[in-house]
This record gives sequence, C-alpha cells and structure tokens, in this order.
Amino acid sequence: MRSLQLLTALALIISILAGCDSVGESGECGNGESGESGSGEHGESGDSGSGEPGESGTQYALADTAKDVRSGVELVIKYDSSRKEFVGTVTNTTDATVTQVRVEIHLSNCVELGPTPNVDLAPGESKSVTLDARSQSNFDSYGVHVEIGSSNA
Repeated sequence: MRSLQLLTALALIISILAGCDSVGESGECGNGESGESGSGEHGESGDSGSGEPGESGTQYALADTAKDVRSGVELVIKYDSSRKEFVGTVTNTTDATVTQVRVEIHLSNCVELGPTPNVDLAPGESKSVTLDARSQSNFDSYGVHVEIGSSNA
C-alpha cells in the first residue's frame, strides 16, 4: 500500500513539473528572455502586462495583416506563407525624423523574430521590413511591435 502511495505522489510531482515551462496556462509566452529595461522606448501604447513593455498583446492569425503604431510610426506587416517570411512596411506619419526604428515579431511558439536593424525615418518616409521565419515551425499566430530609440538590452 505504501508503494502505491509513493508512486501516486511521484506521478503527481512529475505531472506538475512537466507542466512548468515558459508557456503559461493561457498560452502566452513568458517575458523573461527579452532583457529589455522598460524605459519607455516602445512609445505611446503603454504596458499591457503581457510580453515586453509597450506591447499590445494582440495576436494575429497567419492570414491576417498586422498593424501597430508607436509614436507616429505605423507598421503594416503580414506573413507570406510561400516564402515563410513576414513582409511589410514602417512609415513615419509625423512631421519630424524618427530615429532608431526597429520591428519585432513574437510567434505563438514563444520565439521572437528580430529586432530588425535600426533605421531612421524622415517625415512621411516608408521602409520595407522583412523578417525570416523559415527556421520556425509550430506557430499559428503572431504579435508585432515597433520599437523606437536606443535599446538598453
């Protein structure tokens, strides 16, 4: 009888430990890997409490076009399944140059793509954005965000 109780307790402990990883019960990824300081570099959207500071937490299906705006910089991006890349544009909608603009994509498998190299955008200027996802699998949604300014990572 004691052996049965020990085996039951051991099975319970193993099942609890097996469930502990970087993905929470809601399917959201942990934010321990970002290394970002949260110093306001993400612009005006604020901290939603999910992911990195300033991220909206919005998840897009692979067929959706994602849109994000930070401090007047608009990102429009979508997943090209034939090329296995995310392709889009960032556009400065302000009347002043915005410096050190970059883009990150967070896949539902908890992998972060990017950030892209920093670019400076003159007023009204657009630049293309491409993030390679060929090495990724097992993701069915994604989140995006624009970062602006220096990174303290």
